[in-house]
Amino acid sequence: MILAVSGLVTGLLVAIYLILLVVLGVTSLRKGHWIMFIIGIFFPLFWIIGAVMPPVERD
Repeated sequence: MILAVSGLVTGLLVAIYLILLVVLGVTSLRKGHWIMFIIGIFFPLFWIIGAVMPPVERD
């Protein structure tokens, strides 16, 4: 019984983690942080940083 609940909780946490990664990756792209997105593929921490940074000013 405990293993079934543990598996459910783990599955939910993995799903939330993946959804957050996709949302943060797209947010960093929309703000114009292409380099942060590419590095974030290997180190997801950069997607969080890119999503929090202000948008790139475009001329």
